Formats: sequence, structure tokens, C-alpha cells
Amino acid sequence: MKYFTLNNNVQIPLIGYGTWQSPDDQTTVEGIKYAVSCGYRLIDTAAIYGNEVSVGRGIAESGISRNELFITSKVWNSERGYEKTLAAFEKTLSDLGLDYLDLYLIHWPASAHRFENWDEINLGSWKAMTELYKAGRIRAIGVSNFRSHHLKSLMETEIMPMVNQIEFHPGLLQSETVEYCRENNILVEGWSPLGTGRMLQNSELIQIAGNYKKSVAQICLRWCFQHDVLPLPKSVTPERIRENISIFDFEINSEDMKRIDSLANFGGSGLDPDEVNF
Repeated sequence: MKYFTLNNNVQIPLIGYGTWQSPDDQTTVEGIKYAVSCGYRLIDTAAIYGNEVSVGRGIAESGISRNELFITSKVWNSERGYEKTLAAFEKTLSDLGLDYLDLYLIHWPASAHRFENWDEINLGSWKAMTELYKAGRIRAIGVSNFRSHHLKSLMETEIMPMVNQIEFHPGLLQSETVEYCRENNILVEGWSPLGTGRMLQNSELIQIAGNYKKSVAQICLRWCFQHDVLPLPKSVTPERIRENISIFDFEINSEDMKRIDSLANFGGSGLDPDEVNF
């Protein structure tokens, strides 16, 4: 497994195993064990997924030493702010059965449409995460679903974000956010890189995939990677888990990259961080 290097010089694997919508049961345990056996070293979860106990079991039973794995979790919206974020981190660590995290993210920004003091709330969470980072309990800290206006205050603090995890797939490039992160040396991770399966039925992507003798999923994930975005595909099906990590033996040419870039938004979640009500 090769790596991206974060702005604090921590290395992070080029692709991750996502666990959104994975159940808190043996299915997830076995999925993680199989993913690790296929070469995944980055495991992405979150408190709101409700599966951190099973994720932790999968990690413990993976047969790989802890320092070879890169584990990410996220603080949920109800736990924003300084004190709540500290407590949420301790619960996540306990549920996972770990003594440190490799990456911890603010899952969604507090936004102006819900909170007059939204910036202060985000900064409170960031202060807690900064303290945990400086204490060595988290190797890297970042955010998820933040746009540039949510990020600006955090950029002026002692420790700037290292990662921004956003929805990213063909039809949803989020160019303004990606460019802002690139300019500020913040790695972009892509959640739902297959549009929860909606990418797989697109005729244009099917045609392109055929030209490379690859699956549509592999084309989408390779497209993310060639945009310097770290994809986080999720599956509990062994064949697909294995297929999703097999994207480093080919390259999409520039013409096909442009074709994919030009696709209209056909599979987005519709979740806008400035409009969501959770």
C-alpha cells in the first residue's frame, strides 16, 4: 500500500475501507477482516454509524498489528463543542477498543442556517481535537463536509486541518472546495465515491469501463485517485471489497478523465452542509 502525506507529515493509505451503513454485527467484523487481508490499511467509521464496536472487533481480529492500520472516526453533530467533543472521543475510543486514533474528524460543520454562533461551535470542537492531537492521542485531525467558509476560522488556529472528507464522485466534483483544500495543503477524502451504487448504472461510465476492461466501480475509484482524492468505498461483499482496491494497475487517459469530469450530477445525495437539519 502506497500513501499520501498529510500536512503534518503523517502518511495515510491511498484508499480506504468505508463502513457507512455497515451493521453493528458479525457482517462488519468479517468485512473488515477480509478488507485487511486484501490489503486495505485505512478503516473509516464514525460514531453515528453505530458500528464502532464491530469495527473494533474486526480490527482486533484482523491479524495485523495496530501500527500498520490507519483508523478514522468522527464526532457527531449532537456532540459538537469543546466538552462534548472530548467526551465523544473517549466513547469512540472505548467502543473501538483502541488507545489512539490515526484521524478524527468533525463530521458536519455547524452552519449559519441553524446556529447564530456556528463558527464558535466549530472552533470549540476544534480546540478539543487540537488538545487531543497535541497530547498524542490522535495522529491527525480534520473535518468532513466543510466548505471554504466553514474552514476559514479553523485555518487561523494553532493547528490547521489535515483532511476534509466530502462527497465526491462523477457528477459531483465540488471544485471550489477541492481547490481551496488543495491550495491549503488539506487532503480531500471522498465519501460515497460510487454514489451508494448509483454510479454503476451510468451508460457513459459503463462504456468507459469496457474500454479498460475494468468495472465501473474501479473506473470511479481510479478517477477519484487521479484527482488526488482519497476514495472510501464501502462494501461487505468479498468480491467487491477485493475489486475496489484493485485500481493501481491502470490509468485513465486525459480524454476519458475529461469525459467523466463533464458528467452532470446524476447520483448525488443532495446533502448540503449549509442546509441539512441534523
